[in-house]
Parts: sequence; structure tokens; C-alpha cells
Amino acid sequence: MRIDKYLWCTRYFKTRNKATEACRKGLVRINGDTCKPSREVLPSDKITLRKNQLEMQLTVLDIPPQRVGAKWVGIYRQDTTPAEDLEQHKLIRATKEYYRKKGTGRPTKKDRRDLEAYREDPDDDWDPDAKTP
Repeated sequence: MRIDKYLWCTRYFKTRNKATEACRKGLVRINGDTCKPSREVLPSDKITLRKNQLEMQLTVLDIPPQRVGAKWVGIYRQDTTPAEDLEQHKLIRATKEYYRKKGTGRPTKKDRRDLEAYREDPDDDWDPDAKTP
């Protein structure tokens, strides 16, 4: 089976086109070598995949006949991504969503004051509201 089809079948990508693009960009490697989307995948191959700033590693256990449900993905691949990398990725995602959630609208007056207090430097004499001569 082709690598792009395998990644789509095992639900690493939502569409096969996205899997193909990842292969073309060099984000997918089989046994340490970058590969084209048409590269064949065999059982016991080691695949390294970079997605969402995370380097995922997996081992091919078997080739699925078609796209499989989320329950059955474990039959066809084994995820060997180090736990430290997963924890680091969770931490990065948590820091991005720390203060303001996406889609919550414009910052409030309190948000603006907090930002100004954070940016304010007591040794700084520059005044952004001052007119230049």
C-alpha cells in the first residue's frame, strides 16, 4: 500500500490529499529516508511523521484493506512516540490557550491595562502618546 494511503487509512490525516502533501514536503520518513507519496509501506517499517509541530513515530504492524474506524487503528500500527514529546506538545498547546481562548472577541479594558502594565518598563522614558517635534 502507498504511504499516503496508509496514513489516510490509519487516520493520521483527514484526507488523502493532505497525506500526499505532507509526503511531498518531506514531513514523512520511512526507516529514516524521506519518501514520495507513492512509496510502498511494508509491515515492520518505521515511519516518522511531523504534524502539528510534533514528531510522531509509528511502526507498521499490518496493512489495512481500507480506511478503518478509530477503534481498529491499533491493529495496523503501533505508536512509538516518546512520552516526553507528547507531554511537551501538550504543554505548548496549554500555554497558547492560557489567557484568552480563540474566538472570545476583542480584548476588554482590563485586558488592555494588563498588557500595558506588562509592557511598561520603569526605566523607560519613551512615551507612545507624546508628539514628535
